[in-house]
Amino acid sequence: MPTMNMLQAINNALDIAMAEDDKVLCFGEDVGIFGGVFRATSHLQEKYGRSRCFNTPLVEQGIIGFANGLAAQGSVPVAEIQFADYIFPAFDQIVNETAKFRYRSGDLFNVGGLTIRAPYGGGISGGLYHSQSPEAYFAHTPGLKVVVPRNPYQAKGLLLGAIRDPDPVLFFEPKRLYRASTGDVPEEDYQLPIGEAEVTREGTDVTVLGWGAQMEVIDRAVELAEAENISCEVIDLRSILPWDQDSVVESVLKTGRLVITHEAPLTGGFAGEIAAAVQDRCFLYLEAPIARVTGMDTPFPLTLEKEYLADHLKVYEAIKASVAF
Repeated sequence: MPTMNMLQAINNALDIAMAEDDKVLCFGEDVGIFGGVFRATSHLQEKYGRSRCFNTPLVEQGIIGFANGLAAQGSVPVAEIQFADYIFPAFDQIVNETAKFRYRSGDLFNVGGLTIRAPYGGGISGGLYHSQSPEAYFAHTPGLKVVVPRNPYQAKGLLLGAIRDPDPVLFFEPKRLYRASTGDVPEEDYQLPIGEAEVTREGTDVTVLGWGAQMEVIDRAVELAEAENISCEVIDLRSILPWDQDSVVESVLKTGRLVITHEAPLTGGFAGEIAAAVQDRCFLYLEAPIARVTGMDTPFPLTLEKEYLADHLKVYEAIKASVAF
């Protein structure tokens, strides 16, 4: 089993999908011979030609509008938005067209074959226009699926699952893990289910929940907590929409405590939705208030990025406070 980083795993998934199905098309800004700004699409144009892997104009609304049209006519487009921060010009196309195609037609037509890839999150000193985590904007939109992998194995399996899913999928890739996260990834075709969380560590005292790059942060925090004999159950949500409410509830019923962490700002962040659902189903079992460890309610800073991010020390302090409540 070869060792891959996240970029190599994503490239491998795209290669498999394009080899399997001639209807799979890959396009976006600089994705062709250049291979994308992070090189996730390297060599795909050489292998499959300019008709199946090609550059687009620098117009995000046009990229997604074009992708919607292709998907509506039976193609399987994989559209790349160069940074998730750039997705907002395409917001109207995604929430008013992509998400509603099937509903408005009574399933006479749909764009279920569409996957939108976007590097997202902080950790690369990208400043306010290259570091945002916009998953909560799209989680508010019925008709979409939102997926965030945490490592190369997940990136390949979830991306193949997204491309083959009957619904349009937003696939957010934690860019600070692109080369930092490595692991064993099978060369063969496989896919992971969308909408199922993964319990990565079992414990009894507190449930700690996150997704994407925050899982590495959680692991470091949990190591500190375990050294103080605090038993942590760790859950990687993997899919924001739909999210695996039953698995989270089952864990919280066992531990009585929940700490949620994400990079996005606190107000309106997806942790609030999780907290509301969990207290609705677990209220009488909670031993402490549900804690949220998140980014700040400010634009993403450049020089103060480390202070802004929800790091392992902040998560560790939240774990201790929850257990001591």
